[in-house]
Parts: sequence; structure tokens; C-alpha cells
Amino acid sequence: MSDMAEGTWVPSQDRVATANVTALAAALGVPDYDALLHLSLMDPARYWAEVNRFCGIIWSRPWNQFMDLTDGPEFPRWFIGGELNWVDTILSRAEDPAWAGRPAVIAERETGTVTQASFAELRDMVLGLAQGLQELGIQPGDRVGLLMETGLEAVVSLLAVAAMGAVIVPLFSGFEADAVCARLSAAGARAAIGSRFFLRRGRKVEIGRVLAEAAERLPGLEFLILREAACIEAGRLTPVDWNTLVLEPPANAAPRRMGANDPFMVIFTSGTTGKPKGVVHTHGGFPIKIAHDATVHYDLRAGDRFCWPADMGWIAGALFTAATLMRGATMVCYDGAPDMPDWSRLSRIVERHGVTHLGVSPTLIRGLAAHAAAAVEGNVSSLRLTVTSGEAIDPEHFTWFQQAFGRGVAPLINYTGGTEASGGLLSSVVVKPIPPAGFNTVSPGADVFVAGPDGQRLVGVVGELAIGGPFLGMTQSFWQDHDRYLDSYWRAIPGVWIHGDLAVKNGDGMFFMRGRSDDIIKVAGKRLGPAEVEDVLLEMPEISEAAAIGIDDPLKGQRLVVFAIPAPGMDIASDALAAAAMEHVAMRLGRAFRPGMVHTVGQLPKTRSGKVMRRVLRAVYCGIATGDLSSLDNPSALEEIAGVARHAGMGTG
Repeated sequence: MSDMAEGTWVPSQDRVATANVTALAAALGVPDYDALLHLSLMDPARYWAEVNRFCGIIWSRPWNQFMDLTDGPEFPRWFIGGELNWVDTILSRAEDPAWAGRPAVIAERETGTVTQASFAELRDMVLGLAQGLQELGIQPGDRVGLLMETGLEAVVSLLAVAAMGAVIVPLFSGFEADAVCARLSAAGARAAIGSRFFLRRGRKVEIGRVLAEAAERLPGLEFLILREAACIEAGRLTPVDWNTLVLEPPANAAPRRMGANDPFMVIFTSGTTGKPKGVVHTHGGFPIKIAHDATVHYDLRAGDRFCWPADMGWIAGALFTAATLMRGATMVCYDGAPDMPDWSRLSRIVERHGVTHLGVSPTLIRGLAAHAAAAVEGNVSSLRLTVTSGEAIDPEHFTWFQQAFGRGVAPLINYTGGTEASGGLLSSVVVKPIPPAGFNTVSPGADVFVAGPDGQRLVGVVGELAIGGPFLGMTQSFWQDHDRYLDSYWRAIPGVWIHGDLAVKNGDGMFFMRGRSDDIIKVAGKRLGPAEVEDVLLEMPEISEAAAIGIDDPLKGQRLVVFAIPAPGMDIASDALAAAAMEHVAMRLGRAFRPGMVHTVGQLPKTRSGKVMRRVLRAVYCGIATGDLSSLDNPSALEEIAGVARHAGMGTG
């Protein structure tokens, strides 16, 4: 970088020398990371062949062609002729005496109880459950729902379904029956696996009841498998107890051989309109991309310990599982609230289990920062690297977390891509400086750029995050809905994947996110990303969280409206806070972007993974249809927003 921003993390010479990506570059015969990135785009077949070797990916039959574009760039096929089951790469650790006894999964519950399994024990549980599922009547290719809290049983279930050649359908632990029905019905699921309940802030989340209710309404669902099944009242289906299906695996048991383009997961993600999209991922796509990203971006190695309090129903759950176990590291799972019994919980988990890598959402970072003293009561000196993902983060909180948890030594890796892309499109590597809230590279193998309306490549100007052609890890399509898949990504600019995010690339090659493009605000012809407004508001010590939306305005096209949550302990009147926020935005972004209204609220509508649902916020405020609410974690927020709207004379449309 020519002029490094304040707070930029700079790698030491030792960090560069020992980084995974430095070793990968050497294996490819190139001198440095920039040369590696160039090679990944110019010769992807060679690049991904070396990634497979470097990451120890196990293939039961080698491929004879890297990519086939017979059906067009929108529908590539990868590793033609190759066969693998990605679970083989994980279970192979159990065959190595040096690794068989090492912990593969450590699971801490909110109550404080801890269970764990070695790589050898994990192999036996996975192959045993796969055998039990087959004997029950589940067949390769069947879709199987998974509604479980993050923990050992969820990991075993995910891997067992993939191992037997069936297709997992992850379900968010906060879903109610309607949302579960919609997804399992769309996927044509024959079976569902779940828990009876888990605890969150001491309250029972009864996901077994939700699955049982859904089963009553899904005639195509033939098998309901639950932990503590005897405690669930039987309806149309008598639940099968999960533990009884974990059999003693046969001596010759092994994961089923699959084609590289065979699906192993259909995961649903909500769009801004319409029904949820069933994103399809394959054995030769998602797992290899994730092992790559764990190597290149997370610098994760065998023997490390990775904790990411991610819900198994979102892409981060499968990502956390594949990244950690395919690299021979230990998963440290936590299924509870981050403030139970207080805000020191996360740092104490790090200390208790010797965590080296920690994944957190920007929302969690903001919560920790608001309780800074308690947040770092545990010893976090074992951390070598941290990751944040899921939404845009402001520079102030990025820097705070890097200093508080990373101690200024462990970098914070910003990582964005999403459900449809498997892993990262933009991220950082530990061999280059990392700017606060920024990304220091595109992810190798993907031609990522910032695009203008006609597909031109932009620098210094906000545009659409785009990929110039097919890339490994991209969804195979949407489940039984090719047309919607094409509409979502490929038809805006022919031959270019438009991801739906706004970003800017500066002259030093650094990228910064500016929010979702469908959240774009246009005031008097001027485009404004909501994240840009929110970053500015979060500079104010009086504000802990903020969300910006645009509402229709007869003069300006749209008017900027802001919702702000006051920082804990701040004794300031709502009117005074609103006035200060308006002035601060006007001062930082220009008078044209002065908010038309600032509302003080107690909470914002969010998904469980912490993303603010701006489209829902705007819909409730404006009194229009909200669309799909199945991902909403806190419905009570909508009541507050509706009250604010009535008071403001809105919400009557």
C-alpha cells in the first residue's frame, strides 16, 4: 500500500515465511502471492490440481479434465471423470496413528458441559450413523433435513448423510414449522434429523416439536429422527431415536464413492423477493473451495483449534465443519448465547480450549465492544488469527476487535462470498497488509472485480461485485429452478456473475464492501450504500448499532432514514441523538446525504447469523408486504418498527 490507513495490520517477516500461502506458492514454483494469484486465473487447471495435492484431498478416481463448459459458463462441470466423497478426506485422519486419538470435535453447551470425539471416534460415529440411516431405508440421493444445534451430533449427522451419498438440507435452529415445511417440501425431503431441544439464554428452543409439526404436514417425509425421540409425542410418524441409529460400522465400511458433480447439500437462502432459493453444492465444489480458503485465507493447519459459533442451518455451519476437519484441525463448537452467563463467555471458551482461530460476525463484535471490559476477561493469547463474515463491518469495530482479541498481533480476516459461492470471493491473506474493514485480495481462482452498469471494471467508484466467468465453488444451480438462478446472477450482464453486493476497489488493490445492491439508496440521483452511512454513524460513541434505508420521496426519489440503537449507559434524549446523528452524517458524507429522519430503537430485525434485514425494516416502516420472514430471529423488532412508523405517519400504505 502506498499510504497505509491507521490501524492497518502489517505481517512480520516470520508470518510471511511460515504462511500456508507462501508454501503453496513455492509448490507451484512462483515467487510470491501476487504471482500465485495471477497463475490461479491464467492456469486454473494447474492451480486447482496443486491445491488438491497441497490440501490432501482424497480422490477415489482421479479426474481427466478440470472443467467442461458444454452447457455454457453458467453451468460448468468440474473435475470430469473424477470420483470422491469429501468425507474421506476427514476420516482418513483416523487411519493415521499420529492423529487418530487427537480431538476432532470439542462441543461446549451453554450449560457448561463439554463433550468431545477423537478423529477415530468421529470416524466410527459417522460410518455407524451412515449404516443406520441406510438400514432405516434412506438411499443415496435422498434429501435429508438437519435441524440441530451446533455440536458433535450435528457434525456427525452432516458428515454421515454426505458419506452415504444422500443430500443434506440444513435448517436454521430458529425456524418454526412453516419455514421448515417450505424448505423440506421444496427439496422433496424423505427424512429429517433433529434434536429434542437445546438451551439459549437458559430457555428451551424446542426444535423437536417444530420438526414433529412439520412432519404432520409433509406427506413425502417418511422418516423423523430425533435425539431423545421418546420424549416427543408421536403423530403421523413415530420418531426414531438418533442414538439407536449410530451402529457399529462394518469392518470394511467407507464413504460411498460419488461423482465430483453429485450434490451433497441443498441449502436455502432467502431472497429479497419470492420463495427461498435452494442452492445446490457438490462433492467436487464446496468442500474443495472451503479447504482452499481455510488454507489460503485462514492459514489453518493440522492441530489448530477453530471456534466459530455458527448456526448449522446457515452456510457458515457447513463451512466451519469442512474448513476445520478437512485441514485436520479441531472444531470447538458452542451452542449457546455469547453473553451467558456474561460477555466473557467467548474469551473464556478461547482460554479453556486453547483456540487458535476464532470466527465472529460483525454483530457479535459490536456486542463484545459494547461490553469491552468483560469481553476479554478470558485469556485470548492462544489466538493466531480471527475471521469475520456475514455482513459489512465498520473500521472502528474491526480495529477494536483486532486489538482486543488479536492483541495487535493476530490479524482479523474479513471474508465475504456467501451461500451461492461456497466460500470467499473477497478476503485477505496474512502475507500482505490488511486495512481496517477491508479485503487485501480477491480469492484466488475467481476473477472478481467491481463492475459498472455495462460490465466495465471500476477503480475508486462504488459498483457491483462481479465475477468474470465460472469459478470453483459456485452453486450448481438452484434446486429445480434454473431460470431463477440465471435471473439472479447471469442475466444482468451476459457472461458475468453479478453477486448482489456493492463494493469499491481502491488504487492499492484493496476492496471495501458497501452493502447489498438491492439495499442501495439513491438520493437526488446520488447512489449511497447503506453500509457507508452505518459506518459513519458507528463512529459516534452514542450509537452501538445502526441501519439505513431509503424510502420513496416525491422530490429526491428517495429519502434516507436511519434507525439507531443507543450505546449502553448513554443517557441522551432521542431528539438530541437524532439531531447529532443527522449532523454527523451530513458532516461526514455531505449535506445531500443528511438523513431525513433518525429513529431511536431498542433492536433491529436480524437473522440468527446477525445480518440486519433491511428489506424487512423498510417494508414494515413503509407499510408494504414484508415477503419471506422465515430467517427473522427477533419478530418483536417488527412491532417496535411498526410503532415508530405510526408515530412518524408512515406504515399506512
